[in-house]
This record gives sequence, structure tokens and C-alpha cells, in this order.
Amino acid sequence: MALSDKKIELLWSEFRDSVRNSTPVDKNETPEQKRKRMTRLEANVEEWFKYYFPKYAFSEPAPFHKKATQRVINNAEWYEVRSWSRELAKSTRTMFEVLFLGLTGKKRYVLMISNNETNATNLLEPYRIQLDSNQRIINDYGIQETLGRWSSGEFVTRTGVAFKAIGAGQSPRGTRNEEVRPDVLLFDDIDTDEDCRNPEMITKRWRWIEDAAIGTRSISKGTLIIFCGNIIAKDCCVVRAQQYADWLDIINIRDKNGNSTWPSKNSQEQIDRVLAQKSYLSTQKEYFNNPIQEGTVFKAMNWKTFGPLSQYKFLVCYIDLSYKSSAKNDYKAATLVGKWKEEYHVLKAFLKQGTTSELAAGLVDINAFVNGKCPIYWYAEENFLQDIILKEVQESLSSLKSSIVISPDKRAKADKFTRIEAALEPINTKGKLFLNESERDNPSMKTLEEQFMAFGPKSKAHEDGPDAVEGAKFIVDSKYFSEVPIVIGRRQTNQKRY
Repeated sequence: MALSDKKIELLWSEFRDSVRNSTPVDKNETPEQKRKRMTRLEANVEEWFKYYFPKYAFSEPAPFHKKATQRVINNAEWYEVRSWSRELAKSTRTMFEVLFLGLTGKKRYVLMISNNETNATNLLEPYRIQLDSNQRIINDYGIQETLGRWSSGEFVTRTGVAFKAIGAGQSPRGTRNEEVRPDVLLFDDIDTDEDCRNPEMITKRWRWIEDAAIGTRSISKGTLIIFCGNIIAKDCCVVRAQQYADWLDIINIRDKNGNSTWPSKNSQEQIDRVLAQKSYLSTQKEYFNNPIQEGTVFKAMNWKTFGPLSQYKFLVCYIDLSYKSSAKNDYKAATLVGKWKEEYHVLKAFLKQGTTSELAAGLVDINAFVNGKCPIYWYAEENFLQDIILKEVQESLSSLKSSIVISPDKRAKADKFTRIEAALEPINTKGKLFLNESERDNPSMKTLEEQFMAFGPKSKAHEDGPDAVEGAKFIVDSKYFSEVPIVIGRRQTNQKRY
């Protein structure tokens, strides 16, 4: 056994001990008391979960957890896709439900299916450990372990409930537990990033899922099918399953108002901390079910070390205040842009899902960056100036003893995608749009690059940064072109005609 295998076995052993130690039973309980308690718990599945899995019950479940469980236990025939964000316990909650259905006699044969057999076996192992080490399950439902039929990846309880792990591509045909065909099909992490880069692989895997895996079920018996997995690509098995499911449950780490979808477990501050440690592209895929195809419009961004600020005639800082009142939705953006010869330089940026006071502090930081070495024009879209948010920004600027005055951009804006693509993609492709190399480590500048790379016609990614750059370029061009003298000459008379 390799050292890594020994470590894995040790971790499972520690987990087994933890389950055993966390599930003490009342030795003084009478048979009648136990019967009444079990009847009460089985009638209230949330209380059943808390009692038998106290190690996991440190946070009160969210409403979406409870609704999902009711759908599963109240429908013998059910097909559900759970695209719950990381840290929302999609696999754990599913395990609770499946063990409840198995121990109460409602389901008989569980297939755990993942992208490979090893992963499927690892996903199934917590089920086996709960059944052979959870003292409360053993006390109430009896010893579950069956001698000779209790191996990792495939086991059968003494009450006749079978569990088996299989990897994508394996042959599950003819799979039975005595006369029972699989009546629970769990697809967990069936997609991988590498596979999703190959459309042919996804098509092949989906064909196997439909023909072989789902093909193991009985037509005449109710079957539970659950896909647990984030939407990690525009085309993946989880996405393909959506069109056949009875229910599609897409739950992100934050709701549409920017609030934690499971606040009893994940606070806003904790979410902020974790998301700040990952790139924008990564967080969108793993926590918001928004896979982004990089470089759809902007194939790559150009970086360059710029000369002194005195080389610019003037600079424009364009501000996107964001419509949303919540600090967790749109990004508040400010980009400082200057024109040098035929090039457009993004010298500094503030780009954050932050508060108005943070934006104000970002504007003060930009102003300090310039430090009077070049004139700055401050602009924001005129519609925003009618909103209370601008007043809050100005009040914050006053409290910071800043005299920044923001002027309105009064133009009627066209469609955002068309406007950004038309104004910025050509100059970026021609090597005339540059980001400041000296600011490469600035988190706001990194996010700006990532938003450019995520920009696309059907992308759900934020584009507040590119939008602010487009706004700055428009103001820069307006001021430059308005200062170019237009000479209207008179055609000289041809003297030879006279």
C-alpha cells in the first residue's frame, strides 16, 4: 500500500471514529420510549436529520434545503438537478435523504455515479461509515454491516439495501439487488473541467448516462435520480440533465439581492474573505453557476509600463456607481484613462463589489495617484446623478476632505455589449489599448482584466469595469476631437479660365 493510500485510510478511520463518538445513545431508554421517539423523528425528517447526524447539524438548514428534501421524500418517482454552490452541502444533504429513504424501507438499491470509479467510491464511503459506525442508526435500525458484503465501493445492509459505486463508462448493465433494479441514481461530480473542454467527450458521456446508467432503472418502480454538480461549462452533463429533470435547483452562494443563501453557516464576511482569495472567473464558476468562456471578444489584454503623467494632456476618471443598492451585486467601478499619441492607457482602477464609502475612498486614492501632475475630469452617467447613491458618494468624499466634483455623461447610451465591443475591441486588437503594468498586482486591475476576458454576447459576467473604460474613452475622444480645429477653405479660382 502506497503512503498516500495509508494516509487516505487513516483519514477514513478518523472519520469513522468521529461518527462513532458523536452519536451517543441513551442506554436507559425503554423499548416503548424508543418506538415513540423513532415514530416522532420519522414523521419530521428535519428532526430525524438532526438526531442521527449531529456532527453535521451545527448550522440550521436554509429554506432551500428543506424544500429540496420535501420534494425528494414525497415523490417516489423524481428527477432533480441540484446545482448548489460550493459550501451549500449538496452532497451531504443528499446523503441524509438517501439514508432516510433506505433505513425507512422506501428505497432498496443506490447507485453512486461519478466521473471515475475512485471518485464514486470516495463519495459513497461516508454512507458506509454512517451505516457501520453511527451508534444511533445501529441502536434504532440494527446492525447494518453484512459479513462478506461490506467492501468499499459496494455493500449491502442486513435489511437488504444495496449500495454500489461506478465510474462513467463502466458497464452497469444487469445491475440488480436480488430482483430489485436500482431505484436511486446519484450523479455527483460527473463533469470535469478537462472533459468539458472536449464536446465529443461530453456527448459520449451523456449517451452513456442515458443508455447505460439511467437504463438500469425499472420502468414500473419509482426511481429517484439526482444530479449534484455546479454548472462548470456551457455544455456539460449537468446542463444536459436540466431539460429532462422534474426540478432544477440553482442556488448560488449569494441570492439575487446579494445576501448569503445560507446565512446560519456562511456569513457575508466569510463569503467576502473566501471570494477575495480567488479570481473572478473561478468564483463565477464555483460559487455562482456562471461558467465563463475566456477570450470570446477580448482574446488577451495588453500590459505596458507608461511614462510620466505629465505626458498626458488630461486624464478622465469615469465612474460606474452601479444601480443596485446592495454592496454584493454590481461592481462599483472607476477607471482612470489617458490618451498618448494613438494609444489609450488605463492607468489605475477601482473595481469592487463594495459600498459607496469604499468607492469614495477609491476615488481619493486615484486622485492621490495623480497628485496634481495632470488635470483630471471626473464623469459618471447622468442617470446615476439623480440617484441617492451619488449623494452618498459626495457626502463620503466630503468626509474624506476631498473636493472631487463629478460631471454628468449626458449621452444616450446604446446597448452595452455593442457599445463596449465597438469602442474597445478594435483598439485592443490593434495594440492601442493598454493596462498599466505597474498596477498589475492591484486586485482591481486584475479584476478588470478578468472582466474583459469574460466579456461576451451571452455572458452573465459582470462588465462594470469594461463599461467604465468605454465611458472614459468616450469622454477622452470627445474632448480631443472638440479641440481639433476644423478649417473650411475656399477653392482657388482657376486663372486660366479668364
